[in-house]
Amino acid sequence: MTPKLFNYEILDQPEVVQFLFHPRPEPGFRPQAPDREDFSIPVADGIEVGASLHLSSAQAPTLLFFHGNGEIVSDYDDLGGFFVGQGLNFFVADYRGYGRSTGMPTVSSMMEDSLKVLDFLIQMKKQRNFMGKICVMGRSLGSAPALELARLRQEGISCLIIESGFARVSPLLETLGIRLPGRNPEPGSENVHKIKNFSKPCLIIHAEFDHIIPFSDGLALYEACPSPEKTLLEIKGANHNDIFIRGMTPYLEAVKRICRP
Repeated sequence: MTPKLFNYEILDQPEVVQFLFHPRPEPGFRPQAPDREDFSIPVADGIEVGASLHLSSAQAPTLLFFHGNGEIVSDYDDLGGFFVGQGLNFFVADYRGYGRSTGMPTVSSMMEDSLKVLDFLIQMKKQRNFMGKICVMGRSLGSAPALELARLRQEGISCLIIESGFARVSPLLETLGIRLPGRNPEPGSENVHKIKNFSKPCLIIHAEFDHIIPFSDGLALYEACPSPEKTLLEIKGANHNDIFIRGMTPYLEAVKRICRP
């Protein structure tokens, strides 16, 4: 039986959404770059989400990246170059209401839109004769759509990378001061459950002193993943917000190894 999207209605309530999502518009002036192309991807009637491709080459693997809840695509205008430097095409997508995207974000729409973003990337890859495989990566909140794709579309992706990902949503919400009203998320919908069926290469990156999503969440995801090719990278001395700066070299080396073995 083909798996379907879970019901995320309990997480779409306004008191939850306002803490999970922190959308902001893209700045008015955004310099063009020769190796960056911007897109607007239709995801629903009258609603589009923004994305950018940082190009390495048509032969390179393409890394589909879902960012954290306080970030937008243009925040990666400089960071994209680090991934390109590893010989990767870097394709980063926004959520509704973020950057140049229209609409308002919810958990349900984030999950649904991730499928459409992947389909857009697959179609673009065919049209442009890109030869490399597609890898999926999610940071923090972005771990949720990344793992949704790993659960629903494993056949279409070559590897999975989770950075600063959460294992279960309820403890994360409690850290933010939120208690889910009335009932728990649908059984099987937690990240730690989704990853249990992912058998392809998997990389988990987590900060030693993550003050928002503890290292134990990253460890739980790693232990739950059945892949025979899995790696857990702990960035020593780092927290949730400085993980890339503190661990840039091992971080990028690990990403390159799994995407370009």
